[in-house]
Amino acid sequence: MALLLVPQPYDFDLSLDRFTFWGVDRATVRYEGALYRVVDGREVRIAPADGGVQVEPFDAAIEPVVRKLLGLQFDLPPFDAFAQGDPVLAEAVRRFPGFRPPLAPDPFEALVSSITAQQVSLHAAFAVRSRLIERFGVPAEHAVAFPARERIGQAREEELRALGFSRRKAEYVLGLARAELDFDQLALLPDGEVKARLTALRGLGEWSADWFLARYLGRPEAWPAGDLGLRKAVLSFYPDVTDVRAAGERFRPFQNLSAHYLLAALRYQ
Repeated sequence: MALLLVPQPYDFDLSLDRFTFWGVDRATVRYEGALYRVVDGREVRIAPADGGVQVEPFDAAIEPVVRKLLGLQFDLPPFDAFAQGDPVLAEAVRRFPGFRPPLAPDPFEALVSSITAQQVSLHAAFAVRSRLIERFGVPAEHAVAFPARERIGQAREEELRALGFSRRKAEYVLGLARAELDFDQLALLPDGEVKARLTALRGLGEWSADWFLARYLGRPEAWPAGDLGLRKAVLSFYPDVTDVRAAGERFRPFQNLSAHYLLAALRYQ
């Protein structure tokens, strides 16, 4: 067991509520106050502790995954200072002092999740995603390892449709699993090139690419303007806005964190 320090203040429950708010996430499970995730074939327990989180087991393979899940690559103090110049963000920072947005720990999982969530409610998306994990993943005591890209690539369209995927989404997921997409190389590219590479694949549009930049790569200027929730938040909190994508300029260079805080403010209105 190891103590991983997290910049304070940190609210473990608030920060990780996205893993329970819309339903059960079978790959990242909340159970008895802790978070469970299978990493490299081992189930990892992450629990709140003074000054950070206790992680068991903990090694060089597990640490980067936990850091992603806790959103540790975000540098919050500069954003907090920036937010004071915007009444809406300033109020969100005041209401959620320990909020640190989590990031998706795996690029393939992030994109499959975005395909699952296209044009359906997040409650429905979580249900379908969990059935996919249960069907093709490797179970541990509490969580189930998200299915490997190779395992999904071997599946048949009919198997995915039986889990609740539409024919088109099943095609998209299988196409992604079988695509020659180098995620390590993708992470080294600038935002525009990442979006171009992703949107060249069938089934991945601008919305999916924006969320990949925001929730997997953690790029500071990612602004998922096509997201229904973010659009609702921006139009609700900023009545003068008529173009949500253009409105991202007012949050530069903190569009990503601004989006997460605005979504949290909308969720807990």
